[in-house]
Amino acid sequence: MSRKNKRQVLSTCCLSIAVYISSREEYYFVQMEMLLSTVLGEVTTRCINFVISKCPKPQVLDVDDQLTKLLLRAQIIMDEAMGRHITNHAMLQQLEMLSDAMHGGDYILDTFRYQSHDEDSKHQVVSRHSSSLSKMNSLKGFCSSTRKTHILEQLQGAYDSLNSMVVDVEGLVVFMMSYPRMYRQPYSMHLLLGNCMFGRQMEAQVVLTFLLHKQHNGAEELEVLPIVGPGKVGKSTLVSHVCHDERVRNHFSEIVFLNDHDFKDEKLSYLVEGFEKKYHNFTFNKDWRMLLVIEVIEDFNKGEWKMLYDACKRCMTNGSKIIITSRSDKIIKLGTSRPVILKLLSQEAYWYFFKTLTFGSTDPVMHPRLSCLAMEIASMLNRCLFSGAGTIGVLRNNFDISYWCKVVSFLRWFMKWHESKFSEHPSDALNQNRPTHLGRMGSTSEEIVVYNQYECSSQEEVPKIEFPSVMYGSVKPSGRFETQVLRSTIPPYYSYIFTCEIRDLKTTTAKRKRS
Repeated sequence: MSRKNKRQVLSTCCLSIAVYISSREEYYFVQMEMLLSTVLGEVTTRCINFVISKCPKPQVLDVDDQLTKLLLRAQIIMDEAMGRHITNHAMLQQLEMLSDAMHGGDYILDTFRYQSHDEDSKHQVVSRHSSSLSKMNSLKGFCSSTRKTHILEQLQGAYDSLNSMVVDVEGLVVFMMSYPRMYRQPYSMHLLLGNCMFGRQMEAQVVLTFLLHKQHNGAEELEVLPIVGPGKVGKSTLVSHVCHDERVRNHFSEIVFLNDHDFKDEKLSYLVEGFEKKYHNFTFNKDWRMLLVIEVIEDFNKGEWKMLYDACKRCMTNGSKIIITSRSDKIIKLGTSRPVILKLLSQEAYWYFFKTLTFGSTDPVMHPRLSCLAMEIASMLNRCLFSGAGTIGVLRNNFDISYWCKVVSFLRWFMKWHESKFSEHPSDALNQNRPTHLGRMGSTSEEIVVYNQYECSSQEEVPKIEFPSVMYGSVKPSGRFETQVLRSTIPPYYSYIFTCEIRDLKTTTAKRKRS
């Protein structure tokens, strides 16, 4: 091999060695860089966690105070909104979301405040029966650290949700002031809730907008608005409330109400015939408008609806409207507008309503044991406004801890007995107008059987016997009797009547066989 070739081979070997050494150094450098990065990340994380652990954590009482102040801000906005004629649908939706967040925060806060008095209240209740399950029981035993953490999370969650809603709505307050007032704002919230439709402001505005908006001249079909919801949810009350509005009364020349009884047997034929004779001449008057309100329990017969609708088209002028209310969602197909669907209040909203009317001008915070009992009573009423109104009156008239304990003890026993015997809540049967078995606080060996329910107008004479005095008091009529359950303080000012009978509970005893 020549000297030149030897030099080339040597240089190639040296270059290879240099490349190898360089690659190994780069590899070790990358490895060291990754190791250092991992170590530094771990050290940084530990330092941050250490600093956070030394910082003061938010306490339950701190969040409690913050949520209380925020609820007051939300309440000011809602009080102002409830007293104004707001027609903007988007604003109503946002106010409804604020109301839901406010009721949720109020419910969580009250649960935290009053649950600590639960054990003290139970010592006052003489009962061998177990407590009924309720939503607020999720916060019991919060003395443990785990429970405190759970409560703090719930309070913080309620605060964050409400705070975001308040921030969003505060910008609308300026626009809200431009809407006219409906009435003079009362000093106490219980006076306002006792004389208005609680939780139905948005639905009422939707119905009002449907009635007052004008059809274009070329429209031939009658506009129909279906209103659907379970029994005793407030469908008739909602319609009557809107129909009593001065703007609706000025807009329509006549408002006609029909119900199930007008469609039985051959009554519909006579109704349609009389309808056409009475209103046919009004079709030549363009300023004459009629509102027809039809209340049915279930669905419409297809033939009956066609007969009535065709007669209405022949007799009713442009601008006339029809409203149908029913428990069945099948009537939705008869509507020309988006239906209004009424649901039961949420447990949080129901508790706000129940608490406000029960305590009235008295601050519930000053009576934590009574508030705890009221919370359990409200949870057992299954969000029924009909049952709640009578119970509220009884509690207000007997504002005493020992009496309220008796009511709680009685309702625990009664709900457990009814569930075991009929496998349903008593309000389910009442809402469907089925025969219902209720208990008596004065004698647990007797039951009140409700056979029928009906309504009386404010002009009709009503029974003198009041149902709360029969169920919670010592009044005991003989045989079948009629009793006034409730008189509404809002339009249409109906009185609700039960046809009842007090009977002895049947007891089954095992008979011994004689030897």
